[in-house]
Amino acid sequence: MPHLNPFVYWAQNEDSLFLKIDLKDVNNPDIKFEERKFHFQAHGVGAHGSENYGFCLDFCSEINPNESVCKVLGSKIDCNIVKAKKGWWPRLTGKPQKPGWLKIDFDRWQSEDDLNSEDEKLHDIRDDYADLYERLKKEEFGYTKEDLKKVYFIIYNLAMFVGFTYVVAVLAVQYLKDGIDSFSQFYEVVGPAMKYLHFLQFSEIILVLIGWRSGAILPALIQIGGRLILINLLIDPEPRLHKEGTLFLLYLVWSSVELIRYPFYITEVCNIKVPLLKWLRYSAWIVLYPIGITLEAIVLYMSIPYLEETKRLSVSLPNAYNFSFSMVVLIRVYLLICMFPLSVFLMGHMYRARIKKLSSKAWKKIK
Repeated sequence: MPHLNPFVYWAQNEDSLFLKIDLKDVNNPDIKFEERKFHFQAHGVGAHGSENYGFCLDFCSEINPNESVCKVLGSKIDCNIVKAKKGWWPRLTGKPQKPGWLKIDFDRWQSEDDLNSEDEKLHDIRDDYADLYERLKKEEFGYTKEDLKKVYFIIYNLAMFVGFTYVVAVLAVQYLKDGIDSFSQFYEVVGPAMKYLHFLQFSEIILVLIGWRSGAILPALIQIGGRLILINLLIDPEPRLHKEGTLFLLYLVWSSVELIRYPFYITEVCNIKVPLLKWLRYSAWIVLYPIGITLEAIVLYMSIPYLEETKRLSVSLPNAYNFSFSMVVLIRVYLLICMFPLSVFLMGHMYRARIKKLSSKAWKKIK
């Protein structure tokens, strides 16, 4: 028989969560603490009269079940739930959707001593934590903000997945239809799309900088920034590169990596566990990254004679600034000295992520 939900009011400090369950005349409630859950069942007088009430809370983070306690009073049940790690939670539950029966207790802020005496010590959060009160009032401990972020990330990752799917589909259809003759015409269709998709990818670095998403800045900057430079400075301005089969394969490999990465990000945002997709995210790079790096090196090397012929992106002496620069020399130095260590750094980053995400302990959590 399903239970009705009582009204539950909550607050927190850095160490604990405080729940007030709005039920009267409760005897022998069934209360159970788990590392990330709280189960409650009891018969009492609540919003729906004298009925059986119950609920289960999936917490945002872990608690300490052994130190958490509940005290049954005549007009309510007070619970002091100890956090496993000290710190403020962005919200109470793991899911961004807040249940309608769960309320924020703005007017009261309890300390641990409140549950150890019959006399309640009331603290006004507006007096003790003025700045925090305004933030809670606007965001309800992160629910509104988290909802907006979740919607943004779903839309962004879905749009990027659709964009790279379009690129792969066009390349595949053209090759099946025309064979190697497709190399001479593919860029007219997918070139602009690849350019705009990589401009959008740069926003991922900005989001890490402003704290909207987690991640390592340097690997993303090397990978995304390197692609933007290659596309906008060397590939797009040189029509003779547009007909090369190497560029065709490079765009196919780049897009194949993203066809795995963005669906994985969508499942992560939605808290959906797809073991095969997770394995592909942290395994496909073992094949695709070396192929992509090799193709990038070939495209760079192929651009050298065109740059020498056109003198594009180079500055010769004499000039008003008494300064000279050669893109050809820079590319040669990069190919000879910088490309290998940067490639090792990127693949090392992915290897460490693979060990962390696909370890036996990590796999047990998703089974």
